[in-house]
Amino acid sequence: MGLWRVSADTLARSRFVVSPYAETFACLKLLHAARAAHPGERAWLDAHLPGYRRRLAGDPVTALLVRAGLGRGWIADFLTPTPRSGESFEDGVAWVRATRPGAALDHLRLALDGAPLPAALDRDDLPERAAVLIEYVWEEAVRPYWRRRRQVLEADVGARTAQVSRGGWAAVLDALRPGTRWLGESGFQVNRQAYPPRELSGVELAFVPVTPQRHGWVSWEGTERYALVYPCAGALADAGARAVPSALAALLGPGRAAVLVLLGSPMSTSQLVGVTGQGLGSVGRHLRVLRDAGLVERRRAGRSVLYEWTGAGEVLVRAAP
Repeated sequence: MGLWRVSADTLARSRFVVSPYAETFACLKLLHAARAAHPGERAWLDAHLPGYRRRLAGDPVTALLVRAGLGRGWIADFLTPTPRSGESFEDGVAWVRATRPGAALDHLRLALDGAPLPAALDRDDLPERAAVLIEYVWEEAVRPYWRRRRQVLEADVGARTAQVSRGGWAAVLDALRPGTRWLGESGFQVNRQAYPPRELSGVELAFVPVTPQRHGWVSWEGTERYALVYPCAGALADAGARAVPSALAALLGPGRAAVLVLLGSPMSTSQLVGVTGQGLGSVGRHLRVLRDAGLVERRRAGRSVLYEWTGAGEVLVRAAP
């Protein structure tokens, strides 16, 4: 298994980071796999997969690069620069473009896990080709939705941060994505791959959510900076991904029921606005009514006010057919 030994000081200083580059690369992986995890992803693939395939059909070298770069269990490192807090998409893709050609070839050979590098890829322009393709995915398939996606990712970060404050890092790390597990005694299983352990002491460690639900990876920069990219919480991945039971909608109204259903994880008013698409005033009114009814409660976490189910709210949601 992939094991990181994370010192207490590194874990205490770690942070959640929203990265437009990581979101774009996860979408590239989703386009390559062409398998949707929920109806929201299916609709997105239906809209963007034909154009993506046409582009690769017209550029066989880049098509080979994608297949090799996504590898056999390991992604070519130059395609996944370690995200930095506050970094723009342009900052991320600049790291790809700045890769030395020889390093890119070495990363591809590692990703191919012993399979021969296709002769057509033995060339010096692979970092530029990769950057151009990732820019295409950003402009065509991510940037038009980025405001909405950023709100969803920020909502996930808020919920995870609240979970850390309530139950500590162990509970969060156990549930980031399939294959991650906190083993105790500083041991953190990051995936199921058989790679040598890595010691993380005095380094920067970031946890980076993306919306595609089956796509995540790890990356590092030297021995100073590490990141684990994980799918954000399923209920937050798409506005329609968490169905509102019809009986609950009839009882509370569809908008109020939608807010209540989402509060199985703590969320702020602004996060609920981003996830539901409802206005700030509407969400505020729904929360006030739900609090008065004893179905949700609020508490402060740092500078945020978070709402979540009470026991009665949980029983009501789970009892709805």
